[in-house]
Amino acid sequence: MRFSPEEIKHLVRAWLLISLAFAIARHGFSLSPSFIIPVAISAFTVGLGFLLHELAHKAVAQKYGCWAEFRAFDQMLWLAVLFSFFGFIFAAPGAVMIKGLVSTRKHGHIALAGPVMNLVLGLGFGLLSATADIPFIQMIGQEGMFINFWLGLFNLLPILMLDGSKVLAWNKIVYGIALATSIALVFGSGWID
Repeated sequence: MRFSPEEIKHLVRAWLLISLAFAIARHGFSLSPSFIIPVAISAFTVGLGFLLHELAHKAVAQKYGCWAEFRAFDQMLWLAVLFSFFGFIFAAPGAVMIKGLVSTRKHGHIALAGPVMNLVLGLGFGLLSATADIPFIQMIGQEGMFINFWLGLFNLLPILMLDGSKVLAWNKIVYGIALATSIALVFGSGWID
């Protein structure tokens, strides 16, 4: 994959602010040095999910010969941090911008890559949680599983600007399978009863 220095700055900024927002929403804000622990956990679980989701879009777009770079939506990132103080996260951290001739099918493939990455990561975190002997590692695995399954489902919603609308426009059957799988994983994981 090819990265520009500008893109790397955008990816790092979005990763840090999303990690901070989720740490505040889930654990509360603190000026204590111990607050670095929830931020680090969020950086590993949520941040990794965000980063690999965007890089999956980028990899498929570049495979199709497109120019593809991530750009952070700074206002939305700061809103996510602000809302996190109220225990609520609405995050639209940014998107991979794509230039090139892309058919509806290829656009569907590019869009599907992100949510699929989250579902795969969720399964990996779930395996970590199920096989770890250390409670702290089990907790990280569970948090990573839940958040990545949720990110996959959220991004598959058929709303303009989200991945789901592009997948649905390409292939309704593939969209239905992806959506049903993500719903089953979110509810089957025990996060939502």
